[in-house]
Amino acid sequence: MSETRYTFTPDYSAPPGEILAEMLEARRLSQSELAARCGLSEKHLSQIITGKASITSETALLFERTLGVSASLWLNLESSHRLSLARKQEQTKLAEYSAWAARFPLRELVARGYMSAARTDEERVRALLGFFGVTSPGAWEGQYARLAVAYRRTGAFTRSRETVACWLRIGEIEAAHVDTAPFDRSAFRQVLQAIRGLTRLDPSAFEPKMLALCQSGGVALVFVPELPKTRLSGATRWLSSDKALIVQSLRYRTDDHFWFTFFHEAAHVLLHGKRALFIDEDGAQRTPEEEEADKFAADLLIPPAKYETLLAGVPLSRARVLAFADEIGIAPGIVVGRLQHEKAIPFNWFRDLKRTFRFAVEAAD
Repeated sequence: MSETRYTFTPDYSAPPGEILAEMLEARRLSQSELAARCGLSEKHLSQIITGKASITSETALLFERTLGVSASLWLNLESSHRLSLARKQEQTKLAEYSAWAARFPLRELVARGYMSAARTDEERVRALLGFFGVTSPGAWEGQYARLAVAYRRTGAFTRSRETVACWLRIGEIEAAHVDTAPFDRSAFRQVLQAIRGLTRLDPSAFEPKMLALCQSGGVALVFVPELPKTRLSGATRWLSSDKALIVQSLRYRTDDHFWFTFFHEAAHVLLHGKRALFIDEDGAQRTPEEEEADKFAADLLIPPAKYETLLAGVPLSRARVLAFADEIGIAPGIVVGRLQHEKAIPFNWFRDLKRTFRFAVEAAD
């Protein structure tokens, strides 16, 4: 005689042992009798019913033959129950991380669309961990250990490390959408020369060309407006052995600062190790690598010999600055910025030759 097979839709978060006990009661079947039919000890069956023991694949097959309820259903009940228990444990653990999460600029991340608004501490912690792609504060520390190293190297402890990490993470997220050719040092040097020729254009004209040129050289360039409590100009790191990342904050909006920052970060890509993380923050100590990057950017924008000829001619008039910029093929604002920085002219001279940039990402922010 074939047994009738039962189907039902229980609450899958309920312990499967409870459902088993209810089934035995409905069938007027004792635990000892079921244990005997299944070839299990009464103690083991009791542990299953009380939730102290799990329903294994082998036990599920025994229940299928003796009770007529499919093994897959028993396993699904067990899996759902264990997952429910794990979620409850996780909720408790996540709530303990709320003080850690409070150190991050959560409102700003929500406003920029990188996190969903949350109602509880547990939801906020879960969203923050999801943003960073880690499972715990300890995992976050391991993932961003290089950030701590970079801070120790430059002495840039004046700002929130957590906020800087968020800014860098946004750069990583945006760079994931940028397909680049494998990095080639020689090709990237040529890219930089081509980008230098764009400095006289407005952002609407040079931005797409600049981004595409960087991609062709194996570098993802992304613009991420700065977050509160940071004073960052840019950062450089390697996402893989053949893909570099340059992040610019657009903190300084004049063309001289923008272009100098870009070529400074590009110098880190060309000249320094792939394991390092370089963060350019106002007030940080100057390291040999930063000094080298400064010199690279200054010399690429204005060749030293040309600059000496400019300084040799007097007076340094507006017309002379414009003619010099035309001669070497760069924006006059870059020349003015260099002269002001080195105190060759007062800071109020020729300021109108500097252009103030606004980028598409800022309009959308």
